[in-house]
Amino acid sequence: MAEAAAHPGGSVAVIDSDYIGDPNGYIPGEAVQGAWMVGPDGKLTGEFKENPNYSPPRDDFAKLTEPDHWLGWLGDDPAQAVRDSIAQCLTGQAPAAVLDWVKILEAPRYLTGGRRRPDHDDQIIVTRAGLAVSFALSVTAKKRDILTGTFSWVAVRLDTPADRKDQVWLDLWTGLDWAETELRNRIYLVGQPPMGSGA
Repeated sequence: MAEAAAHPGGSVAVIDSDYIGDPNGYIPGEAVQGAWMVGPDGKLTGEFKENPNYSPPRDDFAKLTEPDHWLGWLGDDPAQAVRDSIAQCLTGQAPAAVLDWVKILEAPRYLTGGRRRPDHDDQIIVTRAGLAVSFALSVTAKKRDILTGTFSWVAVRLDTPADRKDQVWLDLWTGLDWAETELRNRIYLVGQPPMGSGA
């Protein structure tokens, strides 16, 4: 009733607490059971609209795969490759962690580098590529946590597969603009010798 009074003419959502972490954090759409309608006087009308999509939250990689951008360097299934890599990042920190679902929240940011083919000036040989995506995910270890942030992946020496180098970053509570700026630096750092190394 207090929420209704604060939102006259609106609605009050009913959220399944089994599917969320912090109620003030990210709420997946499937966790919303429905909404009580609020009259212009700030009182509940008694009308309840069910959410037809209410269900256990699931992966959503549409924003990764919908853009017409080449992701062949991630293999035949880019969404699965990104999911598996995120899961490995999480289990690297907490071996018992289980990745429940991942949602890509915005259109990714991409970087691609290459050189012109010597025999075809109008063609490029891709030598390095990177992408950054913003995500929300649910991970369960001792309890369920909903995390948001950015995931970045850089691959270099794509023109010589035997020498290919990959590196990924999982940066919690960061935004996509920040990740894109970092990606511009990271794409040239992967595969380089460590600072102070004579190699």
